[in-house]
Amino acid sequence: MVKSLNTIRELTDKGTWYQSGPFYGNVMVGDCAFEFYSETNLQNYIQIPWEEITYVVVDYYFNGKYIPRFEIRTKQNGKFRFSTRNSRATLKAMQAHLPRESFRKAPSIGLLLRRRLKSLFAKH
Repeated sequence: MVKSLNTIRELTDKGTWYQSGPFYGNVMVGDCAFEFYSETNLQNYIQIPWEEITYVVVDYYFNGKYIPRFEIRTKQNGKFRFSTRNSRATLKAMQAHLPRESFRKAPSIGLLLRRRLKSLFAKH
């Protein structure tokens, strides 16, 4: 059994971790770390201490009314993509432990297309 890094559990919600496929489980936000535990396979879990997180990329639509997923980027282990049933509450709980500057908005599809077209037609 995996031992939790948190001593106080602030929020627990059903969630999905998108790795090579979706893993369904529970997301826990606590006083020491962000944690994900898989429902079916106990070997699939993630424990990310707050000091390890560089920033969180939030993918949101309709001025923040719909938040389908977010991505946590760490200092050493790369990036992890999650979605929860109530992503807004999960991000609010994370804001208590991370500075405001560490939350970033994901680029929209229109912005990505403009960048791509600009790079295609740029003179070399």
